[in-house]
Amino acid sequence: MDSERYSRQTGLPQIGTEGQTKISRARVLIVGVGGLGSPISLYLTGAGVGHIGLIDDDVVSPSNLHRQVLYATTETGQNKAAQAARRLTALNPEVEVTPLAERLTEDNAAEIIAGYDIVVDGCDNYATRYLIDDVCRRQGKPYVYGAVSGFEGQASVFHLSPSSPSYRDLYPTPPPPPASKALVGMTPGVVGSILAHETLKIICGYGPTLDGRLWTINLLTMESFTLTL
Repeated sequence: MDSERYSRQTGLPQIGTEGQTKISRARVLIVGVGGLGSPISLYLTGAGVGHIGLIDDDVVSPSNLHRQVLYATTETGQNKAAQAARRLTALNPEVEVTPLAERLTEDNAAEIIAGYDIVVDGCDNYATRYLIDDVCRRQGKPYVYGAVSGFEGQASVFHLSPSSPSYRDLYPTPPPPPASKALVGMTPGVVGSILAHETLKIICGYGPTLDGRLWTINLLTMESFTLTL
């Protein structure tokens, strides 16, 4: 382990060398490597998470580039998971990055999630979130949740313990889809950073986390609230 690489975070008493060892042994699955998945994966790779799985069957398109900061214009048309893995490995060769160029489905979710300690939500649809929620509940895996639209975003942590709320508790039925897909790139940047840090807190055991709470932010007004679930 490159001690100099992580010296700024191991200098924090909440992490230290013991926490860095936990980080280096952690296995985190990121579902979706787009607007949210970009900052999540970059910061967790920088932090030295030992093994990161990236699952995404989509390809890079020009409309992605204003917010999906993992990718370059020359990568248009290429699979996101594969391109992201190359970028992240260049950032931190100590991290093992596994790209999965497929969609998380009812057929593969249980087997894929079983190989990881924590699942982080970088996806953009309700069906995948309910699927992650159901599998994480059955397997007892923490689910770090986030969503964005326009200038607004939210985050929470589900299934950290057997008594933790679930995504289905927050949304028993799917909410109406956003009226528009328009958003500023900074919205997933801010929310994705929160999701990455919640993941680090779970790994190292410092807190409190967003378990049982929903954090929301409006970047237009800069109002932020944390609600108890």
